[in-house]
Amino acid sequence: MNEPRASSLSIETPEGVVFSFELATPVTRALAWAVDATAIGCLVYGLNKIAALAGVFGRDIVGAITVGGYFAVSVGYGIVLEWRWRGQTIGKRMLGLRVIDARGLRLHLPQIVVRNLLRLVDSLPLLYLVGGIACFLSRNGQRLGDLAANTIVAREAKWTAPDLDLIAGAKYNSLQAWPHLAARLRSQASPEAVALAIRAIAGRERYNPRARVDLFRDLAEYFQSLVQFPEAAVEGLTDEQYVRSVLRVIYGRT
Repeated sequence: MNEPRASSLSIETPEGVVFSFELATPVTRALAWAVDATAIGCLVYGLNKIAALAGVFGRDIVGAITVGGYFAVSVGYGIVLEWRWRGQTIGKRMLGLRVIDARGLRLHLPQIVVRNLLRLVDSLPLLYLVGGIACFLSRNGQRLGDLAANTIVAREAKWTAPDLDLIAGAKYNSLQAWPHLAARLRSQASPEAVALAIRAIAGRERYNPRARVDLFRDLAEYFQSLVQFPEAAVEGLTDEQYVRSVLRVIYGRT
């Protein structure tokens, strides 16, 4: 943990595709945490008011509910939002940050649970002193929760429209026949996965046949896990053709 701190992380997939993420700085993470701490404080305050207004609890019971509610809300807040928003909380959305798997794989619920449970350790003795020190010492800016869950916090990737006529040309896109599903796919797909799909299409001729098949199978399975199109829309499409059609859906091209 004494290596120079990196500003970006490059990940190479088993198929040889390399993509990089700009790591969040400790300062931007602290600002995002300040927003989230405010949101958590508001939730706990509301919980305290509800308990007080109930009128059946004594002052000591209300105090215990407030303390217990704070820990429950502070942990549950991160778990629920990071799972629902694919690695983001309110603070991370405002600062343009996202939690991702350190190997470039899909973020899983156990990782989110582990990194949020360990906030209780990272926050010791106060104001995230332990977590802040870990972020400054870790090469990839990881607090203890990130190290345990094998996650990183990176700046959210922005979509840059590619020349789809060159990399994903198609006379007809059967997925566009289902506009409500296409809209859902655009909202659900992560920028990292879209960027990987673009690079996979652009460099497909450089892969050996087996790696090419495996790569597009994995990409197709990811996009299919987000939105299930009717059988009529995907019938006859190979995994590579399906990924091409997905890119045209995401960038709103017919």
